[in-house]
Amino acid sequence: MKKTIFITAILIVMALFALNPASIAGDPNTLTLDEVLSSPFPYNLICAEKANRIAWVYNSKGARNIWYADGPGYKPQQLTDYTEDSGIGLSQLHFTPDGSILIYVRGGAPNRDGEHPNPMSLPKMTVRTIWSISMKKKTPVLIAEGSGPVVSPSGKKLIFLQKGKVFITPSEGGGEPEFLFKARGNNGSLKWSPDGSKIAFVSSREDHSFIGIYHLKEKRIEWILPDINRDTYPVWSPGGEQIAFIRMPGLKAGEEPSWMSADVPFSIIVYNIKNGSHREIVKKDRGAGFAQYYTRNPLLWANDEYIVFYSEQNVWMQLYSVNTTSGRAVCLTPGEYIAEHMSITKNREKLIFNSNRGDIDRRHLFSVPVKGGEIEELTGGDGLEWSPVIPDAENIVCICSTGTQPAALAKVPLSGGKPELLDQNALKNFPMKKLVQPEQVIFKAGDGLRIHGQLFRPKRAKKNSHPAVIYMHGGPIRQMLLDWHYSSYYHNCYAFNQYLASKGYVVLSVNYRSGIGYGSAFRTAPRQGPAGASEYQDIIAAAKYLQTLPEVNPLRIGLWGGSYGGYLTALGLARDSDLFAAGVDLHGVHDWALRGVRRNGGGWGVDEAEEMMLAYESSPVSSIDFWTSPVLFVHGDDDRNVDFIQTTDLAQRLKELGKAHIETIVLPDEVHGFLRYHSWYRVFKEAASFFDRFLKK
Repeated sequence: MKKTIFITAILIVMALFALNPASIAGDPNTLTLDEVLSSPFPYNLICAEKANRIAWVYNSKGARNIWYADGPGYKPQQLTDYTEDSGIGLSQLHFTPDGSILIYVRGGAPNRDGEHPNPMSLPKMTVRTIWSISMKKKTPVLIAEGSGPVVSPSGKKLIFLQKGKVFITPSEGGGEPEFLFKARGNNGSLKWSPDGSKIAFVSSREDHSFIGIYHLKEKRIEWILPDINRDTYPVWSPGGEQIAFIRMPGLKAGEEPSWMSADVPFSIIVYNIKNGSHREIVKKDRGAGFAQYYTRNPLLWANDEYIVFYSEQNVWMQLYSVNTTSGRAVCLTPGEYIAEHMSITKNREKLIFNSNRGDIDRRHLFSVPVKGGEIEELTGGDGLEWSPVIPDAENIVCICSTGTQPAALAKVPLSGGKPELLDQNALKNFPMKKLVQPEQVIFKAGDGLRIHGQLFRPKRAKKNSHPAVIYMHGGPIRQMLLDWHYSSYYHNCYAFNQYLASKGYVVLSVNYRSGIGYGSAFRTAPRQGPAGASEYQDIIAAAKYLQTLPEVNPLRIGLWGGSYGGYLTALGLARDSDLFAAGVDLHGVHDWALRGVRRNGGGWGVDEAEEMMLAYESSPVSSIDFWTSPVLFVHGDDDRNVDFIQTTDLAQRLKELGKAHIETIVLPDEVHGFLRYHSWYRVFKEAASFFDRFLKK
């Protein structure tokens, strides 16, 4: 009897080993989900104007904290001590000019009902608050409920917004904030004048907007050249005698701001505060629409002579500078590439920016003189660099990553060189050796358009034995890259793609048409989304490409993506269940013509009857009679980007048809870009299990 039991045990162990050798042998290449999501994500990197000091936020498994470092060594030190995976964000960091006080905001923006994000479903509703920390005392002081804090040039005062009203208070906190003013409309973009006597702001009034100046001494509002236009992004001249702003046409009846378009005309106006005169120093027929969406600061008064601005007037998102005296404008970044995050050196003579110049599926740092001239490449090779700040006269601090190294703080000489990591401890236990380096692949869609992607191959690929998954990003105005992404959302998605590759999946991340990085013609490709779903042919092409790979089982190809990627996931399952065997759909748009409570998803307006019909036909819901593949739907019910009804509507329709297996994950009180680590972990764990059950048969 004992001998029989012993032999049976041996057979069980042998069977388990055959099914999963890694579980028995402790395979060093086996990656856990907890490992791949373990690195802290740095964001909101800033530097003090007159001190060699930087600060940023680390999101470490949902616990968000502010860190700082002082030059010349820039050794990281933790400043706050929040421990919970609460989903309550930290953002809008500002130093006083001398770096002695740090201001930040805790909490997120409200939804249309005035509710702030509360993904832990705390009994006491959350609010958005402004905090101040003395760098000597290192104890946070609550200033007030509000957002949009801006420190005065002296560093002693702070202005902020609270429910449309503007308040002022001492930067160190203490006492009751003083009400300054409230204008009609939605007020924002607060900017102190260099002498601290005035505050410029934007008053948005739906179809038009004004630039206002509040005079603190006289306690009055002055409107700058009010007209039928949308005036935005005011910036003061270094001496404070002039103010520049971007002017775009006001809206027609029923029209919405065309953020997707490069064709929006614009001008740059310079207004003289003292005598009321003004000049139009830039006037272009196109180039403004997407530039206003693309960056928070599309206009910079660099020095007395030059103003720098972003524009897409020549197909690519580029930096320009205009001489404030002659009005002569020059393109600072000519060529077929985009300029992205930008900063200016301490002497205000050079711009540091990151770009895909010469490496279209990555980002590297470059410098260029403000007045125009030769571009100097500062970093290169495999990897990404972004969010550059210049804390001193010799160094750039940025965030960098590679295919196997997650986002991390780094220092780069102003003259250029290899990024030097500042926080070795942050990645000390991260399993880089277990990851794979994605390969750049390029294939053609049915209409001949070249599509870029990133291919994750398992380390020990075997012929015709691996399931494959196509990943599609959201937006759609995004670009996935060959390394860990600079967005926290896509940093997490990149981690999941690596995890799937470690589990034996071949993963293809697709930069389908309508994304950034390849010029405005690619981004604004005809018939996309509700106008015909032209980008879907890129997903079909991706599947056909995967079928040519010897290691891929052509009958086991799945789809996954979030938001717009969720839309394409559902579209693939609805139209081609014979090609796509399963899908995981995160908060996708499923019916462009659906009249939900607020919108049909993503800000795409659909109104006319003919457009409504085309929008419906371009939606997954129009083809569900052919949907037979299993699907996992994921949605947070406080989603402010895509209405929750987009998932409830489609799921109920599929259940009524009874042809497809349906699973759901509903995250109460979560928003579009999940705020809690627990949410990401749960979604990825169940998504991996779902794919294992339906793609590894």
